[in-house]
Amino acid sequence: MHVLFQPIELLIILGAAIGSIVASCSTNLIKSLIQNIMGIFLPSKINKDFYLDLLRLLHDLIKLFTAGPQEIEKHIENPHESALFQKFPLIAKNHHLVAFLCNTMTLQLSVSVEPHNLEDLLDTDIKTMHDEEELVPKTLFRVADALPGLGIVAAVLGIVITMGKLAQGKETIGHSVAAALIGTFLGVLLSYGFFQPLAAKIENKLLEEGKCFGVAKAALLALARGCNPKICIEFARRSIPTEHRPSFTELEAAVRGSGGTAAPAKKAA
Repeated sequence: MHVLFQPIELLIILGAAIGSIVASCSTNLIKSLIQNIMGIFLPSKINKDFYLDLLRLLHDLIKLFTAGPQEIEKHIENPHESALFQKFPLIAKNHHLVAFLCNTMTLQLSVSVEPHNLEDLLDTDIKTMHDEEELVPKTLFRVADALPGLGIVAAVLGIVITMGKLAQGKETIGHSVAAALIGTFLGVLLSYGFFQPLAAKIENKLLEEGKCFGVAKAALLALARGCNPKICIEFARRSIPTEHRPSFTELEAAVRGSGGTAAPAKKAA
């Protein structure tokens, strides 16, 4: 490993890569890059417990919504102080999801929206968030594509320096050429062995986290079509990826445990 440790080559390659990020990205995007890179070392927050909490919250919100505006307004107008949202801390910490739910329900309270128009509106909101998040892995993929070229730049500079050492003997020249060639090697290694897997990991993580919006969308659209709370939640449950999807029985037990008063339903086939 000590052969690969060539500080000057690393300085040229990584320095140019970081410089290109600073030059091409906004401050907010740079902050998002740092947060997402640090986030991959943390355990995922998206699991069955998260989706169970989301389904329980949706159930309670829809029940209050159907009971009348007075019951739901105090929760969706100021969700950060709502006792209902505080019951589900995993969801309350997801500010984008909370805003998605509250803004949609506020709209449904204030004006009648046709289900197909509401679906278009929700799709637009989700696409906007997805496009913003996608900038992070796209930026890292672009840097990964540039790294082999930056490795060649470092190698060429090393060869140029070597030309000034021709009178210093074979051993010195050999060491200098080897250090220069390490630049090409490091550029390819960092591209395909580090930055591309890093970008793919962040991309997959963002996609996994974004699926909860589709679950909330399914429940909100069912509500707009006039379905009762149980059917709304069943639409949402079946939108959850199978890896994290709770069973019908688990959902029934979770709803009863959160204080839900819905009557028992026959188990779906």
